[in-house]
Amino acid sequence: MSDEDESPLKFPCEFPVKAMGKTDCELDIIVVEIVRRHAPDLTEAAVYTRESKAGNYVSVTVRVKATSRAQLDAIYQDLVDCEAVIMAI
Repeated sequence: MSDEDESPLKFPCEFPVKAMGKTDCELDIIVVEIVRRHAPDLTEAAVYTRESKAGNYVSVTVRVKATSRAQLDAIYQDLVDCEAVIMAI
């Protein structure tokens, strides 16, 4: 049985990927660059940013057209490996 068979997700599907980091590092640009490595068809309309109440942190949500669990795993791994990303969910 493959990972795809065990996943509750049915591919392809829209999947929100969220990364959080400091506001002073242009996190949106960094996250889009990382996600586009794995989902080159990502559009700017699929990217949403939101600053924390105090303005110290920003979250970037990207709606990805996910094609497989392996693709999502690779996106999350690259986000976690990035110094600018404090958390990816």
